[in-house]
Amino acid sequence: MKNDSSYGIYGFRFSEPEHLPLLNLYAVGHEAETHSAYHWDGLERSDGPLLLFQYTMSGTGIFETGNERLRIGPGRAFMTEIPGNHRYYHPGDGEVWEFYFLLLRPKLILPLWEEIKQKLGQAPLIDPASPPIRAMRDIVREARDGRITDSYIASSLLYQFMMELGRLSSGGMRNEALWPQAVRDAVQFMDSHYDDMVGQDELARRLGVSKFHLLRSFSKHVGLTPNDYLNRVRIERAVELLRTTELSIEHIAEQVGYSTGSYFIKVFFKLTGQTPGAFRSGTGSLHYNRLFFD
Repeated sequence: MKNDSSYGIYGFRFSEPEHLPLLNLYAVGHEAETHSAYHWDGLERSDGPLLLFQYTMSGTGIFETGNERLRIGPGRAFMTEIPGNHRYYHPGDGEVWEFYFLLLRPKLILPLWEEIKQKLGQAPLIDPASPPIRAMRDIVREARDGRITDSYIASSLLYQFMMELGRLSSGGMRNEALWPQAVRDAVQFMDSHYDDMVGQDELARRLGVSKFHLLRSFSKHVGLTPNDYLNRVRIERAVELLRTTELSIEHIAEQVGYSTGSYFIKVFFKLTGQTPGAFRSGTGSLHYNRLFFD
């Protein structure tokens, strides 16, 4: 299986000027391991500092960190820093462990990496058809075909991968198919009842779940609290009304579900940086037809 032309490891040693905001790609690969000889100890490596993202396509590997031992099966990744107190290896059961990996220097990207890992966890489950996994496979393909020829191309590809991974961790990809049913129901309810919904207690009661469970699950999968999500839906609708009608600010506030115009103005300003009146007139800013929120 190792003779398959799709497998390979590709290293890069481009010189990036320190004053330029370029990410440093160290190596990428697509491998199929079958033996316990495949074993890496993060405290014994001398090629760091590096960040490692490794994603399993089929089979299973083992990732150990501290007192935790994780089985990294299909659709699961692990994220770790080199050097570090970890090991990852083939379990020696004869099964093929097929995976992709990406190694990069931490310069410029470490804060985003740490935030992603905090949100997704060190061993996240990720859909193989998701944008970050497609982006990683694209990098391997570009490397295999000899098209990563300088630091600018390498940096551009890395930025795309990291932005997609960051987007996944923030919930911005809105992959509802992976959300619990209660979260999907909550989003659907707020999208259609934003104008007459009282609050989170009512929402939890309608869905038949505890408020605590709803808040925790919704925030984990959507990246916002239900109240923050509801405000964004309401303000998106308010923007449309400001641009397409002559309704008063008070009337628009009522139409989108706010009990008072003053609170509507406060929320609108927080999300857009302008008052509704200034937004409608276009005074001192671009004349938007629509605003998009993540």
